[in-house]
Amino acid sequence: MLALASHPEAPYAQLSEVADPAPLPHEALVAVGAISLNRGECRRLSTMDHGSVTGWDLAGEVVQAAADGTGPPAGARVVGLKNPGAWVQRAAVDTEFLAPLPDGITLEQAASLPVAGLTALLSLQIGGFVVGRRVLITGASGGVGRFAIQLAKLAGAHVTAVARRTDGLRELGADEVVNELETEGGDFDVVLDGVGGTVLGACLQRVAPLGTVVSFASTVAEPVSYPARELFARASGARLVGFYLFSILAHSRSASADLRRLAELVAAGRLDPQIDFVRPWTEAGDAIEALMDRRVAGKAVLSVS
Repeated sequence: MLALASHPEAPYAQLSEVADPAPLPHEALVAVGAISLNRGECRRLSTMDHGSVTGWDLAGEVVQAAADGTGPPAGARVVGLKNPGAWVQRAAVDTEFLAPLPDGITLEQAASLPVAGLTALLSLQIGGFVVGRRVLITGASGGVGRFAIQLAKLAGAHVTAVARRTDGLRELGADEVVNELETEGGDFDVVLDGVGGTVLGACLQRVAPLGTVVSFASTVAEPVSYPARELFARASGARLVGFYLFSILAHSRSASADLRRLAELVAAGRLDPQIDFVRPWTEAGDAIEALMDRRVAGKAVLSVS
């Protein structure tokens, strides 16, 4: 079968022949129709062994149900998560990370959900009950940020979005939109940070007492620094939580149900995946370069032929 495999020259991925998967008893065989790109998997392409297959997000149709009887039946449209191995024509997917799709959602929309949607959803859950509370989201123009704005607003929060590119963020539900987070100002009960460095340092100076800062990504290389008194004295009881999706999911059995929840919100018109563009996977190189050059506002999705 064909796969989008690592290559030693930029953009470090090309279509190549690889072996067909051999599903384990708890895995369903999925004919992949769409995949979405994430910065983390694209960033590691240049360091992977030639011919290796990465990729996390996929959507398609089950062609062989899991032998142990779990998961969706053959013929079901599904969304799934692999770590790694999603950039293929056919994928063996653990049924714990596979969910059937409702009517009203396309495979392209579904493929945008696993990493970005689950990160936003589970990060907000760590923050706790947010109705009427102030939520801050940094890196808000990215895939996770755009999901987080919408989910926080659906949950009844007052949302402040921080992003270089602010177009469309108010339309998603952000009450306030700023280009830069100042170290002085009002407190936030829940902070989702996808930037790191000095931005995370500023977040730690704006968290409320007993509030929560969830750090889910680091896109800048600068170290994090902040005046400690701003945390232990001004924001007593506040906590900083490191979030890595695959580690969180390793201790949870909710991935399938959570993917279904996200897909149902999309199908109902309550959640917009914010897909910036869809391309055939034969044009993956251009899509990867656009994502890494920060020319993508939202999600980049590839259709798999």
